[in-house]
Amino acid sequence: MPVSELERQIREEITRDGPMPFDRFMELALYHPSLGYYRRPRDPFGASGDYYTSSQLQPVFGRLIAQKIAEWEEQLGRPEGFTLVELGSGRGEAGREIRTRLPHARYIEVEKGAGRMPERFVGVVFSNEFFDALPVRVLRFDKAGPRERFVGIRQDRLAWVEGDPYAPLPWMPPGEPGQICEICLEALRWVERIAQSLERGFVLTIDYGYTERERQRFPQGSLMSYHQHTAHEDVLTSPGERDITAHVNFSALADHGRPLGLRPLPLESQARFLLSIGERDEFRSALHAPDEAEARRHRMLLKTLLFGMGETFRVLVQEK
Repeated sequence: MPVSELERQIREEITRDGPMPFDRFMELALYHPSLGYYRRPRDPFGASGDYYTSSQLQPVFGRLIAQKIAEWEEQLGRPEGFTLVELGSGRGEAGREIRTRLPHARYIEVEKGAGRMPERFVGVVFSNEFFDALPVRVLRFDKAGPRERFVGIRQDRLAWVEGDPYAPLPWMPPGEPGQICEICLEALRWVERIAQSLERGFVLTIDYGYTERERQRFPQGSLMSYHQHTAHEDVLTSPGERDITAHVNFSALADHGRPLGLRPLPLESQARFLLSIGERDEFRSALHAPDEAEARRHRMLLKTLLFGMGETFRVLVQEK
């Protein structure tokens, strides 16, 4: 099987430096400047891509998020210079709809490796499927404790190899022997960055994931790759040509943010969160359309958000 240019570079680095931490592998596979999955000149979204996100379900999703942001703006006293920061805006569909609804707000897009958080602002930090694509380290528990899993080369293929016992992080309880889990240290650094920049306001995180108590539901970890709308457990094959994701540990985000001034509200499903927004006007604002055909399309989008994706995705709100 031919080896891609990115895999050739990964193999060279492993041969030179030894087995590669998985977060380094994931960083290269997704964010290599020219060969990474998110950096290549192709659109990964929609029917011709590898997956859909809520942000493609426009205008309904953006209208509902804009309604919630407007409510928070009122709660904050309509401050001068009210700012919206979107992390990982992708094609920008949600942002365009939100800007249409809130034209007075300063809107800033920040991507991993591009853009900077504004200094000391009042407003909202919003992300939809941003944290699940941040590089993670991978651990496997045995009787001696967690051992880090690296990417090496065996029988001329990229393969998992294990290292020495790994010191558990303070918020990570012991796992059962054989259990595999992911640790996203970069997510915690983003929480720190947000807390340092946000003077007063809200952090809205929409993603798929679990609480620390629910981690046992994933005994083999949550890493998956996606290609042409099909999920694969093999995340080492074809680096740069497939998306790689890991479920978000919402407990880690909440616990890390709390001493930094980010007070977490109860975690809830996307369905419950969106229902709490739309029920106030019976979804009239979100479903408004110029004709019946467009109105039907909007109703189908809402059903997908509430029922197709509603229980899969969860919403963490942190207040400062």
